[in-house]
Amino acid sequence: MIANYLIGLREGLEAALVVGILVAYIVKLDRRDVLPRIWLGVGLAVLLSLALGAVLTFGAYGLSFEAQELIGGTLSIVAAGFVTWMVFWMLRAARDLSSHLRHDVDTHIAGAGWGLVLVAFLAVAREGIETALFLWAAARVTGSSALPLVGSLLGIATAIALAWIIQRGILRINLSPFFTWTGALLVIVAAGVLSYGVHDLQEAGVLPGLTSYVFDVSAIVPPDSWHGTLLKGIFNFSPATTWLEAAVWVAYAVPVLTLFVRASLRGRRPARPASAPAQLEGVR
Repeated sequence: MIANYLIGLREGLEAALVVGILVAYIVKLDRRDVLPRIWLGVGLAVLLSLALGAVLTFGAYGLSFEAQELIGGTLSIVAAGFVTWMVFWMLRAARDLSSHLRHDVDTHIAGAGWGLVLVAFLAVAREGIETALFLWAAARVTGSSALPLVGSLLGIATAIALAWIIQRGILRINLSPFFTWTGALLVIVAAGVLSYGVHDLQEAGVLPGLTSYVFDVSAIVPPDSWHGTLLKGIFNFSPATTWLEAAVWVAYAVPVLTLFVRASLRGRRPARPASAPAQLEGVR
C-alpha cells in the first residue's frame, strides 16, 4: 500500500503541477475563455486511465491460467519500463517543463483554443496510463485490488492538496529532492514488479527455473503474515524467490539505480526554496 501511495503521490503531483502551469499561463494571457478546454482534456485523460484500468482488471476473465500469467508477466515488465522511463524523464525535463508547456499553449491557443484539449490530455494521460499499469501490476503482486487502489487514491489526494498549497504560496518547498528520493524508491519498487513479471512468465511456462529457488523463507516470513504482506506491498518481496527472479532484480536495480544517482548528481544545482510562482515556473 505504501508503494502505491508513493505512485499516486508522485504521479498525481506531476499531473497537478502541469495543470497548474497551464492554468496559470492561460490566466496570465487573459484567455480565461479557453480554460474549459484544459479541463476537458484533463477529464478525457482521466477517463482513458480508468478505462485502461478496467480493461486490465476484467479483460483477462475467461482465459486459461497460463494465458493470464503470460499477459500479467508481460504487462508487469511493461509497467516497470514505464516507471523507469518516467523517473529519468522527470530528471531531464523538469527544469524546462514550464517553457515547453508554454510553447504548446502558444501554438494551440489561437481562435477557440480547441488544441488545448490535446495539450492537457497528453500532459495528464501520460501520468494516468503509467499509474494504471503500475497499480494493476501491484494488485497482481499483492493478490488484492483494494489495497493498491486505496493507497493510490490517498496518494493522489495528498498530491492535489500539496499542489494547491504550493500554488497558493502557503508552503515553500523545493521539489527537486522530492522527485529524486521518490525516483530512487520507485526504481526499487519497479525492480520488484519486474521480478514478479518474470515469475508470472515462469508460471506460464515461457521461462524456465520455476522450482529452482535462491532462497525460500516462507516459514520465517509467511506470505499471509503482517510482515510478509508489508514487505510484499512495499518492495514486492517474495519469500520464495527463484534464481532467475533474483538475477533479473539485481541486473535491473543495480545499473538503473546507479545511473539514476549519477544523473541526479550531475543535474543538481544549488538548492533554493521556491514560492508558488517560482515552483510553477520551473517545477523544481
